Amino acid sequence: MIGSTSRDYLLNKEITDYDFVSDATPKEVSKFIAVDTTFSKYGITNFHFKGIKIDLATLRKETNYEDYRHPSKIEFIKDINIDYLRRDFTINAIYIDENYQIIDPSKGVIDLKNKVLKMIGDPYKRIKEDPLRILRAKRFEFEYNLTIEETLKKALKENEYLLKELNPDKIHMELLKLEKIKKEEK
Repeated sequence: MIGSTSRDYLLNKEITDYDFVSDATPKEVSKFIAVDTTFSKYGITNFHFKGIKIDLATLRKETNYEDYRHPSKIEFIKDINIDYLRRDFTINAIYIDENYQIIDPSKGVIDLKNKVLKMIGDPYKRIKEDPLRILRAKRFEFEYNLTIEETLKKALKENEYLLKELNPDKIHMELLKLEKIKKEEK
């Protein structure tokens, strides 16, 4: 498990988003599971199991974000201790293996317990790689009742202008997720 699946599991919340990681490449995965390979060049496949959509990400290293959203270079790897460095927030890099053992190289469990949102790496650089992280930070702040770490908060504010670089549909999807969370909280 990874991302929201791990977070919700640790918080005893209902899991509605199923994200997993593997060292199998999309090509290898497609040999034993019928998967949607639309985003396989980014190491992402998904499939349905008993009516549930499951996302499966290949462990990878990413570099050269040239379009404010996607890496132009991806290298598939087998090491979680390298994979986590590409993830955005510490609470998004909590891995739980098949034996329910927590692997937490970024100390995301501590941040989750302390209700703080921190970026992995330099927030300014990470936001420039993918400005959608600005909206994701705001959603996580609200959804998990988190306090945004000060350096990250400053970077979010100073880089809001980068949102104009994104596909409006991506922004709309992220805002819909936030609205859904707000409605569920009422």
